[in-house]
Amino acid sequence: MQDVLLRVENVSKDYHDGAVTTRVLSEVELQLFKGEQLAIVGSSGSGKSTLLHIMGTLDAPSSGRVLLLEEDLYRVSARRQSQIRNQELGFIYQFHHLLPEFTALENVAMPAFIQGRARQQALAEAGALLERVGLGHRMSHIPAELSGGERQRVAIARALINKPKLVLADEPTGNLDAVSGDAVYALIRELAEQLGTAFVVVTHDHKLASRMDRQVTMKDGKLQPLSGLVL
Repeated sequence: MQDVLLRVENVSKDYHDGAVTTRVLSEVELQLFKGEQLAIVGSSGSGKSTLLHIMGTLDAPSSGRVLLLEEDLYRVSARRQSQIRNQELGFIYQFHHLLPEFTALENVAMPAFIQGRARQQALAEAGALLERVGLGHRMSHIPAELSGGERQRVAIARALINKPKLVLADEPTGNLDAVSGDAVYALIRELAEQLGTAFVVVTHDHKLASRMDRQVTMKDGKLQPLSGLVL
């Protein structure tokens, strides 16, 4: 029996503009298991990024619950939410959001600095991760000196520095060419298997999504099975 890591229960999300209410998510139900790699596919505007943001406490649901290891993410304090984002979750975005004035090494170490780890320890762990993603020779380079694929590999290493239980990736290859995109997805899968980290990857690319353990599709704010079961 697999252990459940994340549970999304009856989650809906509405946005209000004056008297107009737009429902973006409608009664979404989902379970994610420890170490699982899940892809959520769907067209632009289908609600998949909104769901990802709610999983990561970046946007609150209008109704429903999100539980990480049975802890209700929206019934804890703002301080506890910040701790969860730093310690239990990692984030990868289409536009890597690296800090332009810092080196690759410093960018990867940044979440560890925020956590309060000693600088030398954090830099040593960041260096080991950059070696692991094939960028040991690029540690001292700032983002402007790196290719798009290299920047995303730095972002993946940064997402893993605090050994999170879950990494949430929003279109991580959407800004890359096909070869770089394939390499990034292969790296995600390899690291997930080696480190036991669960990944939820939002994408519109079915080919790349097919590499994950399971795929579901988002359409008009509702989640439907694409491959496997939505439990």
